[in-house]
Amino acid sequence: MSTSGGSRWEWEPVVRSDLLARAFHSCNVVQGKFLIFGGLKTQASQEPPLGDVVAFDPAVQTVHTLASEHGYRRSHHEAVVLGDHLLCVVGGWDGSRRVSDVCSFDAEKKQWEGWAARTSETPVGLSSHTCTKLTEHELLVVGREGGLRTQRRYASIFTLHLQPSSKTYWYKEEESRTASRAGHSAMLLQDYGPLGKSSGYKLLVFGGRDSADCDVAGHWSKGKLHVESAQAPELTEQLSHLVATEKGSPQAPKGLRHHSCTVVGPFAVIFGGETLARGRDAICNDLYIYDARASPANWFHFPSSTHAQKRCGHRTCFWNNTLYLVGGFGADGKTPCPEICSLRISP
Repeated sequence: MSTSGGSRWEWEPVVRSDLLARAFHSCNVVQGKFLIFGGLKTQASQEPPLGDVVAFDPAVQTVHTLASEHGYRRSHHEAVVLGDHLLCVVGGWDGSRRVSDVCSFDAEKKQWEGWAARTSETPVGLSSHTCTKLTEHELLVVGREGGLRTQRRYASIFTLHLQPSSKTYWYKEEESRTASRAGHSAMLLQDYGPLGKSSGYKLLVFGGRDSADCDVAGHWSKGKLHVESAQAPELTEQLSHLVATEKGSPQAPKGLRHHSCTVVGPFAVIFGGETLARGRDAICNDLYIYDARASPANWFHFPSSTHAQKRCGHRTCFWNNTLYLVGGFGADGKTPCPEICSLRISP
């Protein structure tokens, strides 16, 4: 357990299963269950991505296969939930190329369906990008774009328009751009003015390049978004106490990629990842807290000495006042971790 002043934090094992041994997968909560899709078992380039859907029920802590391989294989993709039953998968690596396609898995029917692009103006390919849900019909896509051997200097921002009823989609490239990023994170947070009053929302993008800078990818008024704000009073209070210990150094993550990021109330919790600052021992186990309650916001860094909990290409997912750590490659950057852990912060 790592100690930060009066508070201590650690990832506590919850369940182990070979079905969880993967990295660069997606993990979303659908009807109270975690749906884990795709990813890689190994870093070997000749191995295709996984295409199964695994379900974790946090209420009873069980893991089982919800749907076996069915033609849709992805890693380094993004997924959002539509209508609390549809897992919508955007882009990723299919084993031979980066794609910008959209497909969906119906958790009730346990069926996959490919979506049709309404125009030919789609990104060349997307992987290690971010995909933020704005409404049931609009997503904001930021990040890596290009073919197998091309990587742009900048990252285009696309609004992805979705029509779930007809299973169609189209991309619209926005005028604004960000610095080129891959394996970064996007945080949709309330935008507080100097008087501490919220004026709406902003999307902050960080990581995925050798820099500590954040880019603002968009601003929206409160009425423009359908934000699903998870109620987490206990975890929010624990995070508030953790940053109040004053033992976290005021340091933003720099040169970090393939980490996890989950927004909990006014905080964003960032864990693990691969640092671009070191050639060896590049996999991290550091915890960062982004505190958006003040303007400007504050970063807090809480290092860990637990070597076994280094992670890269993992996911964190929130449910019922608990933050869970799902899969990822371990300290060597190539061995998948077959477990789910939960974040425990002790007073």
